[in-house]
Amino acid sequence: MSEAEIVAIRCLRDNYAYLLHANGRTVLFDAPEAEPILQALAERGWRLDQILLTHHHDDHVGAVPELVAATGATVTGAAADAHRLPPLDRALRPGDVTDAAGLPAQVIDVPGHTIGHIAFYVPDARAAFTGDSLTAIGCGRIFEGDAPMMWASLQRLNALPAETLICSGHDYCAGNGAFALTVDPDNADLRDRLQATATAARPCAPVTLAEERATNPFLRAPALAATLGLDDAEQAFAALRAMKDNF
Repeated sequence: MSEAEIVAIRCLRDNYAYLLHANGRTVLFDAPEAEPILQALAERGWRLDQILLTHHHDDHVGAVPELVAATGATVTGAAADAHRLPPLDRALRPGDVTDAAGLPAQVIDVPGHTIGHIAFYVPDARAAFTGDSLTAIGCGRIFEGDAPMMWASLQRLNALPAETLICSGHDYCAGNGAFALTVDPDNADLRDRLQATATAARPCAPVTLAEERATNPFLRAPALAATLGLDDAEQAFAALRAMKDNF
């Protein structure tokens, strides 16, 4: 088995797509925009074999037709969302294990932002591709689910090993960080991360789950509950998400 290589690709205004290359094969996680993805493939001499989709929003699937036409890649996504995803060659359910460039990828149920949202955890690459569930210093806005559903989704992701690289779908670090500072102002790890991101010393994403645990207010809901005058983590998460919605 060859060592896995992950490439983060900036797309549209603030999206990330990710290439995972291993065993002479390449898989793409989410497809916001074709041109930068095709450019990244060409620069490395890689051929795209497969596209894995986290959820149905256009800024994550809009480039699928062009990429399939250009590369012949197969498309894989959630069975629950098959009616609103591009045509799928394989439909997955939570708990399934699928192939990602010759590596097993576990399908994790992460609804909240949308119903049917899934994430992919690739243990051999020490990476999780989380779309708009767990994001950099934040989490996706709850459009179709509810706060308990999203909190449960974050807990599933938070149970992964600390060294897992969280490959999230957006660079919202400036806005998410500004909000985080209002609810967690004494967090030195958060300040250090934001400073490094602002000076381009480190990218917004991907980062390890350990760093998200230290800086992401939604994962830190248990620690912030008392500050918010609430009794438990789920209530604190719901309050934080409502505060961020109105930030």
